[in-house]
Amino acid sequence: MPNIHPQARRSSEEQAHLEAVLRDMFEHRLPFNELIGLKVASLAPDAPKLSFAMRPELIGSYVHGRLHGGMISAALDTVGGLAVTVGIAEKHAGETAEQVAHRFGRIGTIDLRVDYLRPGLGERFLATGRITRLGGRIASVQMTLENEAGVLVATGAGSYVIS
Repeated sequence: MPNIHPQARRSSEEQAHLEAVLRDMFEHRLPFNELIGLKVASLAPDAPKLSFAMRPELIGSYVHGRLHGGMISAALDTVGGLAVTVGIAEKHAGETAEQVAHRFGRIGTIDLRVDYLRPGLGERFLATGRITRLGGRIASVQMTLENEAGVLVATGAGSYVIS
């Protein structure tokens, strides 16, 4: 029987550094995310979350004050990418923040489906991503978007290449 050793876990200091790097990447280093106001709400491995506040610039229906469908799609896609990044960080738990950040640069969306369930009404929104499969080359993620009252606005499913 082969001798299988689990990968060593990064130190608590390195984990804190990784979380700071991921927050900075998703909130500031990706200019589009900063423009639309995405903030990391959670880096929990099972369900990372992004949040954003409703602003006049994000309205798609001026008559009803609804969130633009493109914003909904962008939030779901981005939280899917965050989920994959966090999943990879967990899979390679011995790697440094810089090594994980380098892996992030090789992740890309290859398929995205969005189901718009209800009008995007609210003051704040929370996007959550849950990995359904993390393979060696492809990751699959289920995403949700809710308003501050917990009303489900949209769901998404995405596939991401990991090269």
